Parts: sequence; structure tokens; C-alpha cells
Amino acid sequence: MANRVTLHTDGSCLNNPGPGGWAAVLQWRDEERELSGAMPDTTNNRMELQAAIEGLNALKRPMEIDLHTDSKYVMQGVTDWMPRWKANGWRTAAKKPVMNQDLWQELDTALQRHRVTWHWVKGHAGNALNERCDLLARAAATELAATEGFAGSND
Repeated sequence: MANRVTLHTDGSCLNNPGPGGWAAVLQWRDEERELSGAMPDTTNNRMELQAAIEGLNALKRPMEIDLHTDSKYVMQGVTDWMPRWKANGWRTAAKKPVMNQDLWQELDTALQRHRVTWHWVKGHAGNALNERCDLLARAAATELAATEGFAGSND
């Protein structure tokens, strides 16, 4: 189908929390686009969420999307937990505020425009596009850390 996009995403963080990076690779027809970015004081989960948000928001019109992620946190959050969180006013079953609520709400808004089919892939297991996203996200985090004088290890 002409309106079907394949989207791969990944997030990375140095010392979790610490400088983090996110990346997305979009494929549509015979075109491919890489996106990446970094944030100074964040977590791996936030970067995984940011990658999905940025990938979805890069699309200018509603699309059918096969979204591939190695983050069970993001995939389960959308497919299992988010409907209950929304019904409970963005609170967990324990009545506590949902962690990373700001990004979950951004992701929820981005998802409204598209029809997304979620695919979980095992990280660091040889999936070429997942590996590329991992490299892009780590490179973005590492570059930011270098400009800030941060020394740490990759997650």
C-alpha cells in the first residue's frame, strides 16, 4: 500500500539518567529518512518514547504505520496500559501519577492521526534497522555528552 510506512525507533541513555539520544528510521516506498536527537538529563525510557513521538510527528499526513521497537515499555504502554491511564485521569491503578506522563500524552496525540501496528523486536539481536537506530541514538547521546563534558558509559 502506498500510504504504509515502516518506522523503526530506539532510545539510549548514558548512565541512565544522564545524557540521552533517540533515533527513528522511516521507510516509505523507496525512500528512507533518518532522524535523531539528544537531551541532556533524561532516562532511557524517555528516549524510547521520544523516538516514537518524533517518528510519528515526522509524517505530514495520516498513514498506516508498522512501528518496530525494542522497548516493551513503549509497546505495552500503548497497547495495554494507556487506555486505563486515560480513563483514570493519567493515574496508575495505585492512583499515582503515570511516570513520563508528558511524553505519554504527546505519544497519544501523535497516534491519533495514524493507524499503527506495533511490532516488538529483540534489541541487539541483529535486526539491521534496530541496530542502526541504536547506533544513531547512542551517537546523539555521546555527541551531546562530549559537548557538555560528561563522561559515562552507554546503556
